[in-house]
Amino acid sequence: MQIMESWILIFIILIFSAILHEYMHGFVAYSLGDPTAKNMGRLTLNPIPHIDPFYTVLLPALMIILPTNFIIGGAKPVPINPFNLKGKYAQMKVALAGPGSNIALAIIFGLLIRFIPFIRGNESLLFAFGAVVFVNLLLAVFNLLPIPPLDGSHVLFTFFPALSEKVKVFFAQYGFFILLAIIFFFANFIFYAIFLVIALLFYPITGIPFVEFLTLL
Repeated sequence: MQIMESWILIFIILIFSAILHEYMHGFVAYSLGDPTAKNMGRLTLNPIPHIDPFYTVLLPALMIILPTNFIIGGAKPVPINPFNLKGKYAQMKVALAGPGSNIALAIIFGLLIRFIPFIRGNESLLFAFGAVVFVNLLLAVFNLLPIPPLDGSHVLFTFFPALSEKVKVFFAQYGFFILLAIIFFFANFIFYAIFLVIALLFYPITGIPFVEFLTLL
């Protein structure tokens, strides 16, 4: 598969996986008493309401154009009102729903690779299914970083309630810009760690080494 075709396929998988990620945030929030996403028309798998000019278009394009050797992006964050949520650890459950959906998708496609010989014997299919595993593991691991506004930060705040509201408000206002700065200034370190985790998970799920998948790019 040509390099450009490979990146286009990865980009498409990234967008739809990110949409599933956001949908699951809204779905779990709705099941826990918050109808905000549903009322705003975001509780849907239709990609159009989830497209964000920066996350969905500009950021992935910059990742491809710049010599970063990786790609990241996402869908428009689903609106959640934590005051409507009911139950213990409700906000953490909503936060984990997104990465959880990506891990589930990675496992499903990974097991198809592992147990269906036809997929393993066809290089194009192997790359396509492997790309679904790779992208979804990437989304899951990246979003679990405890950096606001990523999902991992909500887990952090759940287990460390002593963090002041001022800290939460600060990160709510400036967390996105801090995250961008961290990505661009510490990208090599962060993505080395993320890729290491992906490599450790990729083989047990798919039955093929992560390095072997990368050679298909």
